[in-house]
Amino acid sequence: MIIIKNQMVESTNGFDQLPDSLILLIFNSISDIKTLICCRSVSKRFDSLVPQTESLSLKVDCVISPESDSGSLFTLLKSLLKSIHDLLKPDTKPTTRNQTQNSPARILNQFDRIRDLQIELPAGDLKLEKGAVIKWRAEFGKSLKSCVVLGFRRVANSERNNAEVEIDFAGGLKTRVVWTISALIAASARHYLLNDVVKEHREIERLVLVDREGEGTVAMEKEGLRECREESGVAARGVDFQEEGRRTVVPSVRMRMRHEQRVQLKDGVWVEGVTLVVVRPCNGGGDVEDAELALGAFGGGIFGEAVQVLLKNESYLLEMNSF
Repeated sequence: MIIIKNQMVESTNGFDQLPDSLILLIFNSISDIKTLICCRSVSKRFDSLVPQTESLSLKVDCVISPESDSGSLFTLLKSLLKSIHDLLKPDTKPTTRNQTQNSPARILNQFDRIRDLQIELPAGDLKLEKGAVIKWRAEFGKSLKSCVVLGFRRVANSERNNAEVEIDFAGGLKTRVVWTISALIAASARHYLLNDVVKEHREIERLVLVDREGEGTVAMEKEGLRECREESGVAARGVDFQEEGRRTVVPSVRMRMRHEQRVQLKDGVWVEGVTLVVVRPCNGGGDVEDAELALGAFGGGIFGEAVQVLLKNESYLLEMNSF
């Protein structure tokens, strides 16, 4: 209550006039968990509304590996993802480490109605040869549904003559297969660490795991999440997961590969050794066309341009056993 010249004027807060539904809409637009947790200290009303936020974004700022001998790609992935898995999986024993407010699992448990969750890792997983660029997007249910991989060795200017480019089909094919397998290993490792999040938060309808470098994306939609929860028993976990490798088993797959030695993009930019691979399980790969999957994964920018060019090329079919 404020008194001005013997007159009593009611003091009001603008947010107090807003309905809960509108405030929740604002919180969903913010989505960043760190910011939302800070909002809880603003008022009792905010403290009660923040846990009802349905769209969340969680950034993992730092991952410290307990292993130092990570020489190979597989060891590196195992080391990195084991650390994040330990963060996301709450320990049943009451330890000091589990009590910290910085634990992602503890933070997520502060929210009751998560529908859309995006988790961002601090870096990508692949360590390839110098100049190589790999982008990939994988969709999962209880196991792999599809994976799209786009790779190239480097970006060159338009001054280089096409005649100077040496074509090594055999060596190039081997490199492209290695790129694809590396992306599948990274995707299956990320899917593995999402398993406990899916089981603990059964209300989630969309879950995405990305990295700050924009290298790869694992996506799980409503139907895929339902499949994963149904297979969450101990017996099913023994079939679909590799405990020692800390990753989901990749099923037998068909890989449809398209390749172009050089692709000219806008502004005279040349992308060399461009490869597009669409991976599907041998048993039930869905009815979605390659073009729809590829453009959905890399629809914009130079990657989208490269995809549109490659989709016009002849494709080669390869098959690979489960691993």
